[in-house]
Amino acid sequence: MSQLVELKQLAQQFIDGEWRPGQGTWEIIDVNPYNGEPIASIAVATVDEVDQAYRAAERAQREWSEVNPYTRRLVFERALRVLEEHEEEITEIIIDELGGTRLKAGFEIALSKDMLREAMQLPLRAEGRILPSPVDGKENRLYRLPVGVVGVISPFNFPLFLSLKAVAPALALGNGVVLKPHQNTPIVGGTLIARLFEEAGLPAGLLNVVVTDIAEIGDALIEHPVPKVISFTGSDQVGRHVAQVAAGHFKRTVLELGGNSALIVLDDADLDYAVDAAVFSRFAHQGQVCMAANRVLVDRSVEKEFTERFVRKIETLTVGDPRDPGTQIGPLINLNQADAITAQVDQAIAAGATALLRGATTGTLMAPTVLTGLQPDAPILSRELFGPVVLVVPFDGEDEAVEIANDTPFGLSGAVHTGDVERGVRLARRIETGMIHINDGTIADEPIVAFGGEKHSGLGRLNGESTIEAFTTLKWISIQHQRSRFPF
Repeated sequence: MSQLVELKQLAQQFIDGEWRPGQGTWEIIDVNPYNGEPIASIAVATVDEVDQAYRAAERAQREWSEVNPYTRRLVFERALRVLEEHEEEITEIIIDELGGTRLKAGFEIALSKDMLREAMQLPLRAEGRILPSPVDGKENRLYRLPVGVVGVISPFNFPLFLSLKAVAPALALGNGVVLKPHQNTPIVGGTLIARLFEEAGLPAGLLNVVVTDIAEIGDALIEHPVPKVISFTGSDQVGRHVAQVAAGHFKRTVLELGGNSALIVLDDADLDYAVDAAVFSRFAHQGQVCMAANRVLVDRSVEKEFTERFVRKIETLTVGDPRDPGTQIGPLINLNQADAITAQVDQAIAAGATALLRGATTGTLMAPTVLTGLQPDAPILSRELFGPVVLVVPFDGEDEAVEIANDTPFGLSGAVHTGDVERGVRLARRIETGMIHINDGTIADEPIVAFGGEKHSGLGRLNGESTIEAFTTLKWISIQHQRSRFPF
């Protein structure tokens, strides 16, 4: 079995089926966030190389769209086998490049496998329709066709899965793709995926990976005339910019943006179970998850008991080297992120918040912090916190819980814990989110269930039928089997 993760090869651009150095005059230094050691340096792609990537995808897509869907799906079967065969290699680079723990790496790889299994089915599910007409002798056919080429911009937190979440379905539905991974995870989120599909026999030119930065290419990736759809996963600030630029060029967007999820504990909840769900929902991958429970809302009648158990469990979490199988909380992605989260905590405490647990920050390692006693207008309550910080907020009754949960510009995920499932459903329907889970965590993603948010958490949905809608278009072809009568 050949090696999949060869850093010398993967520290390059992948354009038109060729591995080659970027033509930019500077390099992105890929750094291990735990120990600060460089993993690789990659010369950035230029605007001209972005153009080459899109033109290659455009050329290759014309032939790919005509490939029998049963043949097309074989690529994704092989890609799944390659992923399974090289799981340990991929685990190692997830740990090194993004500071994911072994538990996190396993979780991300499992999600990626599910996405490839779903991609295997998609070529057979892009169905057209025949519709009736009020005109005698007329037949209306609706053909569902690939959009052509999709531009994908992926984030650093779950880079393998969140890149594949758009790339694999877009390819499976007959499109070409140009992928730009995040600068902090160019291998796991980008060139590793190119290598995976290269091994699986994807035709050259269909998938291109450009490792670059807005400082080099500006908005060229979005403005380019070839892509018809831009799929972006990242912050709401950047997502807003992507949407504005894309709209100006009449491109569709799928935006999976940030969150500020609330996990709500009602007075009849199983508290031990709710504690377990809340700890995982907040501290998975150091809190660097868009669906993470930033806020834990607890009915005041059970606040004291819940909070004591919650803090006690958090104190048992191990912070440290992500290579250690016993580590639950590894490093944040970079020093800037660690400094920014630490500053937000300091500001909240200075404004009167109580720290039930105050974790120290050492470099990129940040131990858990639990804050309570926040004023309703505290800025930290309305922000997405991409770090191991959780806010405990008491409430009196369901109406106040709904009001607090909805008092944020975001609306991605959430959870409700209760002994009465239908009570939980009634409350969940009042929360302004795209997803919410009864008696579970806030972090969930399943390949056939629509995934996406409301408000500033995004536009559009992915997974299942939603993915087909996102990466295909409808074409109406009518056939007049009789002679039409025209008014002149």
